[in-house]
Amino acid sequence: MGLPAPRPLLLLALLWLAVCRGRVVRVPAGALVRVAGTELVIPCNVSDYDGPSEQNFDWSFSSAGGGFVELASTWEVGFAAQPYRERLRTGQVVLRRTANDAVELHIKNVQPSDQGLYKCSTPSTDATVQGNYEDTVQVKVLADALRVGPTERPAPSLGLREGEPLELRCSASSSPASPPAAAPTTPAFALPPAPHTHLALRWELRRGPEHRTVLALTHLGRLRAGPGYEQRYRAGAVRLGTEGADGFRLTLDPALAADQGAYWCVVGEWIAEHGAWQEIQEKAVEVAAVVIRPTVLRAAVARNVSVAEGKDLDLACNISTDRLDDVRPEVAWYFSRSPDGALPASHVLAKLDRTSLVHSAPHVALSHTDTRSYHLLVRDVSRDSAGYYFCQVALWTLGHNRSWHKVAEARSAPASVDVTWLEPDYQVFLNASQVPGFAEDPTELECRVVDVRNAEASVRLAVSWYYRLSRRSDDTVASELLAVMDGDWTLRYGERSKQRAQDGEFIFSKEHTDTFTFRIQRTTERDRGNYFCVVSAWTRHPNNSWVKSKDVFSKPVSIFWAAEDSVLVVKAQQPKPLLAVGSTFEMTCKVSSRNVKSPRYSVAITAQKVTVAGPGPNETRCMVSLDQDAVVRPGNWTDAEQARGVVLEKVQEDEFRYRMYQTQVSDAGLYRCVVTAWTPVGGSLWREAATGLSNPIEIDFQTSGPAFNASVHTDTPSVTRGEPIKVYCILTVESAMLDPDDMAFDVSWFAVHSFGLDKDPVLLSTLDRKGMVTTAPRHGKSGLSLERVGTLEFLLQVHGSEDQDFGNYFCSVTPWVKSPTGSWQKEAEIHSKPVFITVKMDVLTAFKYPLLIGVGLSTVVGLLSCLIGYCSAHWCCRKEVQETRRERRRLMSMEMD
Repeated sequence: MGLPAPRPLLLLALLWLAVCRGRVVRVPAGALVRVAGTELVIPCNVSDYDGPSEQNFDWSFSSAGGGFVELASTWEVGFAAQPYRERLRTGQVVLRRTANDAVELHIKNVQPSDQGLYKCSTPSTDATVQGNYEDTVQVKVLADALRVGPTERPAPSLGLREGEPLELRCSASSSPASPPAAAPTTPAFALPPAPHTHLALRWELRRGPEHRTVLALTHLGRLRAGPGYEQRYRAGAVRLGTEGADGFRLTLDPALAADQGAYWCVVGEWIAEHGAWQEIQEKAVEVAAVVIRPTVLRAAVARNVSVAEGKDLDLACNISTDRLDDVRPEVAWYFSRSPDGALPASHVLAKLDRTSLVHSAPHVALSHTDTRSYHLLVRDVSRDSAGYYFCQVALWTLGHNRSWHKVAEARSAPASVDVTWLEPDYQVFLNASQVPGFAEDPTELECRVVDVRNAEASVRLAVSWYYRLSRRSDDTVASELLAVMDGDWTLRYGERSKQRAQDGEFIFSKEHTDTFTFRIQRTTERDRGNYFCVVSAWTRHPNNSWVKSKDVFSKPVSIFWAAEDSVLVVKAQQPKPLLAVGSTFEMTCKVSSRNVKSPRYSVAITAQKVTVAGPGPNETRCMVSLDQDAVVRPGNWTDAEQARGVVLEKVQEDEFRYRMYQTQVSDAGLYRCVVTAWTPVGGSLWREAATGLSNPIEIDFQTSGPAFNASVHTDTPSVTRGEPIKVYCILTVESAMLDPDDMAFDVSWFAVHSFGLDKDPVLLSTLDRKGMVTTAPRHGKSGLSLERVGTLEFLLQVHGSEDQDFGNYFCSVTPWVKSPTGSWQKEAEIHSKPVFITVKMDVLTAFKYPLLIGVGLSTVVGLLSCLIGYCSAHWCCRKEVQETRRERRRLMSMEMD
């Protein structure tokens, strides 16, 4: 597509701009109003010109009703008319170039005769004459009617003290007929000296080259405080008021030391020009030179003071000043540890504010007898009261709005206060009132204070206990703190004694005012060493705190006893021999001890029985025990009937007797007495001192009775998972022929689920001699059954075997034989050798169901994919293809084209 044709109006506008574009000369629009005696500045610039970048300018002047006279030119020296050549030569009229295309006409000390029209023109440098080459501005010159001056001439020199009010006056007017100025508080406050001019007044403080605006009244009637005076202006300490028609009063209440200097009244005349305000004249006059005399203030205290501890300290702060009638004093007393202490680091003792309200610390008072002397009283001084005291005094004056202002401040030289103190004198002795002879004996130490002198009511005695390990060499050993008592009777334990003190083994007490006791309830071997005490004198301060003032050490006391190992000897005897099975076995144990204090004995009878067969070593079991309180406890028996036939009794303090009734063949073995000596440990507690083992007493039955053997057998050492496991335990009897009714068996089955015998056997099931079957809890799903299938044959079956059922299986058999007397005798327990059972996995059964499921899912997914593809091709992806008709056109000849 082509671009649209330009609009006719746009073309006309472009043509008009091209034709009308040309040189433009500009001067300020409207009339310029100036005051006689001031400087007149008229700018002129040119734009949209051709030729060189630097343009020349000619200025002409025409009074009212006359023709234009040449005034000045930038390119022709003799351009000015005769009346203006002298003013050009003296610099009263100056033409200044501000840019290549701009100049300014300056007329200094403009006069009424300079009022008229000023024309600025530029010579043509353009190829064609277009635009304007000159511009005219009217200038009006007003007579100087602005009068500024102080009410008093010449300017006085004022001297006043800091804090007193300062008032300065200045008069300003522009014509005698001007109306009176409005008050500063009026929102539209202005000073119109003429119908088209306003006055602005500004108070300045001058010190050398520095000029600071204090307060200004703008030509729009607004009051503005100078930098640094804003806060005082808002507080009403800096104010501006009027007096009469042309009088202005500056008030500073109170006057500060920074207010010293020369004060000038600066008045400017403003006129609205070209829509904005322009200052056309400014006059300044010095009103007064102000001198602020500082207030004389001194503070003094005594230089060196000595006071005894516990007495009162009285210090006086004497002040001298040249004014006390219109000020309020503020006095503060400070305390410091150093003579040059800064106020932030010093401690405030007491303060008297300007409202005569006293703030003081406890035991401190501040008073004054007159306005020149202020006393500090510190009651019951302590050694911490020694230091440097000084007072700080400030004088405050009250302003017009009831606000306070500080006019003077002084600090006294520090007064050195020395507190004398008579420390208490005493001696400390330590002795052992109870010395241990053995371990676990009590120990008691007494720390006594004697010859106490200079101990007043404010002195308190406390104790610290220490322990030091004894060394034969001269090596220095650090002392360990056991306990320390503070001045407020707070007892703190050391790391060595904290736990034992909480358990009641260490007791620290104060029996009397001069006696401290340390008791060890049960002295151990690690308590042997040197002990000493330290008695500290604590002094109470006025704030009820306690400070340590003196330590006195006692001589050490050694706690030691010869430590020998406790020895326990046990001898076992058999009073009468064991004749046959079913007889009573009796054994006595005699105990003797050395280096055991007040012993009591506990006895345990052990039996070491020899295992006939099996994987384990010889078995040692406890038959019965008797503790130190003569309480009998049964051993780890499994046969309750046989446990009732065991008796252990105490014959004497050091002799014990053991009896076992109706002994059996299974009781054969080595029997010993295990004796433990116990010593009392405070109250009902006992401590094990030593343990002794007696010589063995053997029970060995020489009999020609039957001998039993056990073996295991299986027809299925390897089974498939789910098939039953069958293991037979077969017994054989040798050396005797017994009736089956005279034999009974306790059968137990065990399994070790590993390829070796490196794990503990697991009990599977038991069948006692009465035919009761007990099966142990199992974690798998397989089941167990145990049955007697023959006189000497037992069958263990594992139904529904699993992988975890593999391993080594063996049986443990305890035979029982009926004696001719009709009693049942327990024979020695026998163990068979293990047989290893393997559980295999049926591969076909394991993979049958996963294969069937996989094939079925694959078939379903394939059929579903075929169905989706057929439906998509038949219904969703069909398109009707329309053959595009081809146009048949003949070629055109070149002539026809």
